[in-house]
Amino acid sequence: MSLLEQYKITGKVVIITGGAGLIGRKHTEAVLEGEGIPVLLDIFEDSLARAKQEMTEKYPGKPVETYVADITSRESLEKVRDDLLAKYGHIDGLINNAANNPKMEGGSKNMGAIQFHTLPLSMWQDDMNVGLTGAFLCCQVFGYEMEKQKSGVIINISSDYGIISPNQKIYRKEGVAEEHQTIKPVSYSVVKHGIMGLTKYLATYWGKKGVRVNTLCPASLQNGQDPEFIEKLSALVPMGRMSRPDEYPATVLYMLSDASSYMTGATVVLDGGRTIW
Repeated sequence: MSLLEQYKITGKVVIITGGAGLIGRKHTEAVLEGEGIPVLLDIFEDSLARAKQEMTEKYPGKPVETYVADITSRESLEKVRDDLLAKYGHIDGLINNAANNPKMEGGSKNMGAIQFHTLPLSMWQDDMNVGLTGAFLCCQVFGYEMEKQKSGVIINISSDYGIISPNQKIYRKEGVAEEHQTIKPVSYSVVKHGIMGLTKYLATYWGKKGVRVNTLCPASLQNGQDPEFIEKLSALVPMGRMSRPDEYPATVLYMLSDASSYMTGATVVLDGGRTIW
């Protein structure tokens, strides 16, 4: 097999949770570029339909599977598993991408002035359910199929906030009273740290069973934030800018493919150097 051929995932069925979002669609592009079969899971039916239309228009003739699914429900995931096995006979990859990520850069107009001591328990529990329990269930349901077939790859999507603590200064607004300031919720950081722990556990658990498990830690993506926020965050990055959507797919394809066949339990960081400063 040539060097470039190692990056092909031809015919591999790869499940992507949170598939209708911007990053989920970029993961989908990575799978399609590698000649794989992406399976997008999302709870939002309309967004999922738009994502499928976008992908089929960009990659005509290539299969794109979509399922409206609740990743916090084992029953919902088992239905997806059974349908995919009936159709393809195998499940080869899983990208645990889904997570609640409140947009802080717009200030209280986006999520209200929530401080640590006022964070609702319901918000904490929902964030844990989607970001950690959902990933756990997906690994149980889909990862076990990979174990039985003695091959498969799982990528758990963390964040630079899985490595460092949020710098709350970048979310502050000048001239806004303290009680109306917003912070990045503690639940987001805990989820992203927890995802990395899940990776390490499963990488050793499945180490000799043909299933590789790694973490990808992307940094904040520039996507229509206000100029003040972009300037503040960019000042924290050695490369002096936020990331672009097109800077992730190549790394995702590498992690899914045989090009990374000896990599498991690893953390791949794409952050412009932010976490080393």
